[in-house]
Amino acid sequence: MSLDLSVRPAGTADATPWLRPEEYWPGLTEATRGLDTPVGALHLGALRHNTHDMLGRAQGTPIRVASKSLRVRGVLDAVLALPGYRGVLAFTLAEALWLAETHDDIVVGYPSVDRAAIQRLARSAGLAARVTLMVDSIDHLDLVDSVIAPSQRERIRVCLELDASWNAPVLGHLGVWRSPVHTPEDARALAVAIVSRPGFELVGLMAYEAQIAGLGDRPPGRPVQGGMNRWVRNRSIVDITARRAAAVAAVRQVANLEFVNGGGTGSLESTHADTSVTDIAAGSGFFGGHLFDSYSGFRPAPAAAFALSVVRKPTAQTAAMLGGGWIASGPPGADRSPRLVWPEGLSLVPREMAGEVQSPVTGAAAGTLRVGERVWLRHTKSGELSEHLNEFALVEDGIVVDMLPTYRGEGKAFL
Repeated sequence: MSLDLSVRPAGTADATPWLRPEEYWPGLTEATRGLDTPVGALHLGALRHNTHDMLGRAQGTPIRVASKSLRVRGVLDAVLALPGYRGVLAFTLAEALWLAETHDDIVVGYPSVDRAAIQRLARSAGLAARVTLMVDSIDHLDLVDSVIAPSQRERIRVCLELDASWNAPVLGHLGVWRSPVHTPEDARALAVAIVSRPGFELVGLMAYEAQIAGLGDRPPGRPVQGGMNRWVRNRSIVDITARRAAAVAAVRQVANLEFVNGGGTGSLESTHADTSVTDIAAGSGFFGGHLFDSYSGFRPAPAAAFALSVVRKPTAQTAAMLGGGWIASGPPGADRSPRLVWPEGLSLVPREMAGEVQSPVTGAAAGTLRVGERVWLRHTKSGELSEHLNEFALVEDGIVVDMLPTYRGEGKAFL
């Protein structure tokens, strides 16, 4: 079937099934009972809810879909078919070239040193028109030239990345270590260098404010940390809004930019308010990983989840699931581990946690689990889930209506 996300589920928020775990998770268990574990499920109603909720939060600013947070072409295609979603932010150049077979306006979110992929891009007029490379230094231009000379290739579209981290008083660098281009002056200088080089065309600017988009302001049980996170978010918003606007103005003096990209799932509202931004990148909000449970302004539905089977009973009050160590990127910690959601009353064993081969659980419900029964977990972000599954069971009205292959299921692994 062709996945259709165009109709938002009817009814009030209180009527949504994902707010009633005693119905939601047993319903997924029953729907997928005929499928062996590990099994991944996508709840179509929850996915529709998240897709339309993100559009509402973006308030008219187009959303560029971060494909690494989905890694399911069926979902990517369905999202991009909706008004309000435009373009792809890809993970690697190899992925972008694969997606360019059916999509256009693909920006590679990270610089590429994949020489074979650069060769393929540079020798195809069609691919060169649909794919944009990310750069943040002259070194990236030099590398492309070393692979194939400007006189022998198509013009390469490039996007300049502005560092969106915040240099906070006392605390120093807050955000992620990405681009060395931090000031408007830095951005203009690199833009001048790009436009002076044959074989390149500067078409975009990107600034990803990770310390805003990826930082929850209401971490459960940590009010002090929450207060600090809100302070960082608020001050960072002021900083990047002013600095990005100045950088865009400076770069537009030397190049006609087609797009200015910023933001992420956790910053749709604040990035929309920045009038210099023309599209916002977002991806994890579609599947609704538990990382976003710690945000006060929104909470996505758990559209994606996975179930593992109990294979051992080490004691009467414990159970061990096969596998489970599907860990998200970021600083190692409990918040990067899958979260047990059903049955309720389970917890991972602190000395083992979620493991590659097994994940023991304890708690009030562990004693009732029997060998062969399944336990549902939620991933932290989104991309890591698809890396462990060949396909998702698409569930609607209590039944599996289709099986959607992941990148892995299509035989693709892009890092």
